[in-house]
Amino acid sequence: MTQEIKTLSAFGRFFELLKQSLKGGDIDFTKGSIRRAVLLLAIPMMLEMMMESVFALVDLYFVGHLENSSFAVQTVGLTESVLTVIYSIAIGMSMAATAVVARRVGEKDPEAASRAGMQAIIIAVAITLVIAVLGFVYATDILLIMGSSLESALYGTDFVRIMMGGSFVIMLLFLFNGIFRGAGNAAIAMKSLWIANLCNIILCPVFINGFGPVPAMGLTGAAIATTLGRGIGVIYQFYNLFNGKGILKVALSYFVPQWEQIKSLVKIAAPGVMQFVIASCSWIFLAQLVATTGGDEGSAGYQSALRIMMFFMLPAWGLSNAAATLVGQNLGARQVERAERSVFVTAKFNVIYMAAIMVITLLGADYIMAFFTNNAHVHEIAVKAIMILSSAYIFYGIGMVLINAFNGAGDTRTPTWVNLFGFWILQIPLAYLLAKYLNMGPTGVFLAIPIAETVMAVISLILFKKGKWKKIQV
Repeated sequence: MTQEIKTLSAFGRFFELLKQSLKGGDIDFTKGSIRRAVLLLAIPMMLEMMMESVFALVDLYFVGHLENSSFAVQTVGLTESVLTVIYSIAIGMSMAATAVVARRVGEKDPEAASRAGMQAIIIAVAITLVIAVLGFVYATDILLIMGSSLESALYGTDFVRIMMGGSFVIMLLFLFNGIFRGAGNAAIAMKSLWIANLCNIILCPVFINGFGPVPAMGLTGAAIATTLGRGIGVIYQFYNLFNGKGILKVALSYFVPQWEQIKSLVKIAAPGVMQFVIASCSWIFLAQLVATTGGDEGSAGYQSALRIMMFFMLPAWGLSNAAATLVGQNLGARQVERAERSVFVTAKFNVIYMAAIMVITLLGADYIMAFFTNNAHVHEIAVKAIMILSSAYIFYGIGMVLINAFNGAGDTRTPTWVNLFGFWILQIPLAYLLAKYLNMGPTGVFLAIPIAETVMAVISLILFKKGKWKKIQV
């Protein structure tokens, strides 16, 4: 009886914590239970990132059942690979915003936190508009460079134009969420992705297959639905930023460029952007290598596997984001030991999650891919890729937490060097050697990924224990 009461009590406490994490609000993460702080941040962050991954899965499901499914799936995958450059800038800027906002919040200076967040928006929008224009103009060339056949590239040109032309929406979605996370209100970031995804799920079949007065647009319709869905999510973020109810209270005067603040943000963001550009360019190279050694169907299989992998990986990235907020706020409050303990508690939770996901994907790869493609050859390649990529999920999880811990401290240079070594000195040469010289084709590329990620996780742990991140000023 006593055990039953304790179980119910534990369940009740978890339910209350779950409700509080989803509700959001202003919470002081510089005191109290670290495990509770991690969960309060991690639950909405995981749900937020899960929703981000759903964008690609929804597109993959609908376009995977079009008549030219191999062309459509390949176009979606290759475009996502190119969009990772946009994601890199967005994540790099959001990392800088999270680090500075969290540090100011930890110092109990919410006005400075608000000003820093708005200056980050100015920088990000200016950069993204240039990329959006170039992506729109050179859409076909982008697909050809990525290894697509001419027929497939022409088929997917309009999709790329819309996705690249609307990439500023991606930037704002990531950046606003980074600002909210830095302030400790991860629930708003989560809700914006839920709203965006709900709109995308509703709009995708409407624009792809047609409904009422809306004609069937096929692959192009997927791009329209995704861009509109993300845009609605950004509108929700704007509302929460300007309603004056949270710790961040924004005035229009905060959008006037403040060059010292911009310079400080760029100093933090530049290495942050570079670390993700290094990673995304590596993934672009790998996608191109698979396309040239495995053809359109090999490329489609690889891209399908990556979408499944990211669906499971992004929640882990969301969980690891808790480390960034906790490190930033606790360093701001001059609680260095608490900041360090927060990282190890977050890593423990992430290892548990990734171990569970590894078992699920190893056992269920065949069933998962049967849902997303009706092409037997694409299905076969995708299953092989999932089996290989999931073998190092635990190391992926540890590496994510440590990278976010460095970034949350404002030490964006350390993970940049780790990424440069891991991706360009180890992963790419290894993938090229296995795929080309040992004639393993796409399988060689698949094997290079978990090997490199494992090495990077070990290096990150060694550097984290050295403690240089504890002395960074932002």
